[in-house]
Amino acid sequence: MSAILSTFDPDHLKAALLNGEELKLAASLLYQSYHDDPLFLIIFRGDTPDYEQRLRSAIREELNTFWQAGQPVVGLFHAEQLLGVACVVGPDSGIGSNRLWHWRLKMLLTAGFVSTRQMLEKEQRIHAAMPYERYHMLAFIAVSPKYQHLGLGHYLIHAVDSIVDEDESSSGIGVFVTFAKYQPFFADDQYQKVTELAFGSVSGSLMFRPRQAEAPAVVNDRKSNDVAV
Repeated sequence: MSAILSTFDPDHLKAALLNGEELKLAASLLYQSYHDDPLFLIIFRGDTPDYEQRLRSAIREELNTFWQAGQPVVGLFHAEQLLGVACVVGPDSGIGSNRLWHWRLKMLLTAGFVSTRQMLEKEQRIHAAMPYERYHMLAFIAVSPKYQHLGLGHYLIHAVDSIVDEDESSSGIGVFVTFAKYQPFFADDQYQKVTELAFGSVSGSLMFRPRQAEAPAVVNDRKSNDVAV
């Protein structure tokens, strides 16, 4: 790993929960990374002039929802520089296909009726296909486009693993992968394919990683001392 991460000192990489002031940075990073995601191109109508505005608004609203619900928004840092972001939704989050009315209202105003309906339908189908009752979902995971292909994603996903593995009530964590090239990345972290799902012309793999017992914690709150990954 040290050879791969020649740009960064691994001893200075750390995973930490983001604070409210860092959500804007996280939203910008996720927007850049998910701009060409095929599923989002369908949901937010990538062939229309206001696609980018819809996508920005949706990502911002999702992050605000995660934050307000107390769900982990994990940042990967080198010193104080944000390199990657992962958003984890827990079993008792209240976030899912049965969204709260204020989320629905805000999404209707920012993303529109069709996009909001498609997002809810996506979550309903993913939940229905999951063979577990209590589990986490990896809603977003991304490394800044400037720092991809350096192995940083492995540090970030291991931080996510530690959150899930600490929760004895969870069966594990799922993720919906729209790019086939990313499936080996998740498979390397013990994710297994559950099924294929299609949304319009876009198909992807629903994958799941069972919770592992006795995993070391690698994520801490930014308000206290950070823990190195």
